[in-house]
Amino acid sequence: MHCFADDDWDDIRDDLPQEVVPLLRAGLPHLTDLTVREILRCVPEFRRPAPAGGPDAAGGCTVRLGVERALAGFADRAAAVRGAPDPDTAELFRSLGRAEAREGRGPDALRAAYRTGARAVWRWLVESGSRAGVPPERMYRVAEAVFAYAEELTGHSAEGYGEVRTALAGEVQRNRRRLLELLTGTPVPGREAVAALARAARWPLPETVRAVALRPSGRAGEPGPLPPDPLLPAAGVDALADTEGPEPYLLLADLGPRTRPVLDRALGGRPAAVGPPVRLADAGVSLRWARRLLALGARGLGEGPVLHCADHLPALVLLGDETLVRIMAGRRLAPLQKLTVRQRERLAETLLAWLDCGGSAPGVARLLGVHPQTVRYRLRQIEELFGEGLHDPDVRFELELALRARRLLSGLAPSTVPGAGTGTGTGAGGPGDAGTPGGLPTLRRSVAARVAGPAGVSSRAAARPAR
Repeated sequence: MHCFADDDWDDIRDDLPQEVVPLLRAGLPHLTDLTVREILRCVPEFRRPAPAGGPDAAGGCTVRLGVERALAGFADRAAAVRGAPDPDTAELFRSLGRAEAREGRGPDALRAAYRTGARAVWRWLVESGSRAGVPPERMYRVAEAVFAYAEELTGHSAEGYGEVRTALAGEVQRNRRRLLELLTGTPVPGREAVAALARAARWPLPETVRAVALRPSGRAGEPGPLPPDPLLPAAGVDALADTEGPEPYLLLADLGPRTRPVLDRALGGRPAAVGPPVRLADAGVSLRWARRLLALGARGLGEGPVLHCADHLPALVLLGDETLVRIMAGRRLAPLQKLTVRQRERLAETLLAWLDCGGSAPGVARLLGVHPQTVRYRLRQIEELFGEGLHDPDVRFELELALRARRLLSGLAPSTVPGAGTGTGTGAGGPGDAGTPGGLPTLRRSVAARVAGPAGVSSRAAARPAR
């Protein structure tokens, strides 16, 4: 804002043709009407009623009130009645800026009104000075004073506009944080309450959403923190965000197939996990699984900085509760505890391959790269250890889950979170076994393994009825 000091106005006043001042005072009513009409003609945004009650002045900050106060203030300054800016006039023009901000409009209309008003006043003064015989060269100083005063008033309005915009931005940000906490917390309130807060937060409510869990910044070699409220402008995506808490996260509308490329690009190499798409009411579920995947990723699951739940659903299902899965594995694989570590590993590998191949010894041999006779020998050992349970579809299903979880856990670093996957970890179910490296194979063949007879074990065992 350019605000003239007293000395500046003293210099301008000394050079002003003082015969213009009485002309200005005498012509104020006519000049006010002329200026108001010109502003309303050239700036259509002001062809509207003032806000009811006015934001800062009784009766509302109308164009006429602004013009009257501006012209009276200019006349006083020109006549040296007041050298310093009038505090009341300055506050009035700040209130005009506040009113525009509160109504959600930009500052351009006010700037245009001040420029238009200044031109109208200058034209009237030129005509009046010419009729009074004031030489044109003396009127140049009047022009400087008019436009400097208009610039000063523009500055006051910009100050008021900025005050409200800053306050509104803070309020909107607080509403966005409250909305995020509301949507991801439990229980989620009714749709009307959520919709009201979403309007205050200026966030359109989508039908489906995804949460993105972010790793807190601060690790060496990782990108810095995201801004407090990231916007993905290139894709037109507005995300609610908590990037300052101990477990930072985002919530955004599901973009369908665009989700992966948009987020991979926008996150800029920051370690993150993208939750599954869910209904708006289930946003907390998406966040829970995103955080679970982020934790597993930190222990070695998956590749790349950005992980997607869609790529790791079987692992998330199996490791949704590590303690529970270790208990199940310890119970179902307890017979293997009688063996040495090497024997235990060999038979666990063979049993999982047998379940995966639907009970086919040749298939197991091909999968493991060993002779079929070796497979049959191992299967006889397995039958002796597990007995008739091998013929129970439910037991076989649990065995497959336990073996797959065991293999998956063997590739992960131990959890550093207390209570997360600690369990007893006995024997074949614990992460201490060597395990078979690699990811989690598909379960699509497990149905065949559950219903087919155990081909490859002894004919006597195969002939026994399943429980």
